[in-house]
Amino acid sequence: MNFFKKLLVSLKGPAAQDVQPTPQSHERPEPVAPNNPTEVEVANQAARQASEACLDRHWNSVGMVERDVLSYLISPSFSGGPYWPSTRQAYRVVRRGATIILATEGLSDPFDDAEGMGNGFEMELFMETADIPEHAYGPVGEVDPFKRSWAFELVEHVAKTVAEAGGITHQLEQHGALSLELPGVSQSHHMGDQLPKHFVTDDDAAGVLLGAPEPDFSTRLDDMPLSPVRLVPVVLITATELEYVRSGGREARDDLVSRLKVAGVGHMSSLQRASVV
Repeated sequence: MNFFKKLLVSLKGPAAQDVQPTPQSHERPEPVAPNNPTEVEVANQAARQASEACLDRHWNSVGMVERDVLSYLISPSFSGGPYWPSTRQAYRVVRRGATIILATEGLSDPFDDAEGMGNGFEMELFMETADIPEHAYGPVGEVDPFKRSWAFELVEHVAKTVAEAGGITHQLEQHGALSLELPGVSQSHHMGDQLPKHFVTDDDAAGVLLGAPEPDFSTRLDDMPLSPVRLVPVVLITATELEYVRSGGREARDDLVSRLKVAGVGHMSSLQRASVV
């Protein structure tokens, strides 16, 4: 349980207190080669391009991938934010019928200026939901509005926590699904206004499962250039379900995963559903 406590502590208070740059929509830039690059820089750039291409292929097999991504004019790692494997911190939007997938882009980048360390944290996060508010739902070709949704804010904060922990693939292998709490929901930018009351605990926290239930598409990318990468689902749970996990630990968490599968909820983060416990 020490790992879960570490995750909770690493949030460092409510979302509203963050001073990180606001994400903006940008077309993914062409890589700029440094003058007189070293062999390591050349190898890393090639691996990064191959990694992006692999993620593109995968997400294009799942849905319609927006060309633009939500990223930052200045990497948050330069202003006190957690370090990702490279300075690239971005989020892509995948349209899938009536649902939207918001996925991190950069947690699996090769580490800057380092060789032999694989594809970064060897993971990316994603959330799939049909419950993006109308004002935050961008038309095809426009991703900027999504940053004003509860879903993006939630995924962004989970990504910060995961980056501070140095990735969570080993913990997922050891414990199966993980659970995480996000405190200070009422002080957040969007979650406090957009999440229904039954998704927020009496002590003002929201909860998620990480790593399960699995979606209806592959979550393991074996053709990444340096090492396999896992796509980790982020699943919003109700306040009652979070209390169930709080009191029951791993046994309750595993049972909750099973109940979500049986109920047909699966990996979807739905604001319309009732608790399954």
